[in-house]
Amino acid sequence: MLSGLRWLALEAKYLDRAREFYATHLDLSVVREGDDEVVFDAGGANLVLREPGAVLRGGVHTHFAFAAPPDRYDEWYDRLARSFDLTEFDFGGAKSLYFYDPDGNCVEIGGVGEGESAITDVFEIVLEVEDLARAESFYRSLGFEVVDRGDQRRRLRLGGPVDLELWEPHLGIADARGGLHVDVGFAAEDPAAAAEAVRDEACAVTAVDDGVRVRDPDGHYLTVL
Repeated sequence: MLSGLRWLALEAKYLDRAREFYATHLDLSVVREGDDEVVFDAGGANLVLREPGAVLRGGVHTHFAFAAPPDRYDEWYDRLARSFDLTEFDFGGAKSLYFYDPDGNCVEIGGVGEGESAITDVFEIVLEVEDLARAESFYRSLGFEVVDRGDQRRRLRLGGPVDLELWEPHLGIADARGGLHVDVGFAAEDPAAAAEAVRDEACAVTAVDDGVRVRDPDGHYLTVL
């Protein structure tokens, strides 16, 4: 039902500081910027930084993951280890490193990307939810499929145009937390059909230019264009 990830938006207390972090440490290039927002090219999707303000805000303490080609992973580790206290985890041969941005978002780089760019996409976003079963029902209605269930933590992994981890409140790897009021943009051939699929479960459904905006039961925003 959803065909691709368009953006992930994060809230930045000080926009200049956050802009410098992602431009300097991750070499992301700016697509556009204004007084209260900066948009970076993150390969297949955009990373949006927003100052606190009116809704839409952008997520806080969000754990998310960039994909890097496997043969670039060690390069990233060596480079970032000079500036950050990294945590590393091996998922059966695919390694990921974890560190924090100035606003407390846990940034992951996983050696799972395809292509030649140093960063090829955003491949995972973690959302904090109040009720895992309710959140599972909502996102499965949008076409996401369950690929893993936590056995020690209340968590669920869903596959779709991006991997979504749904967490009831807890600390994950590197003491990461699921994001609050996260704003995510998706592409779809029929945005209205996507909204209709979750209308009864959503907190709100609003028309926007070229699509719809849905607020899920936990206050996260999905804009479908």
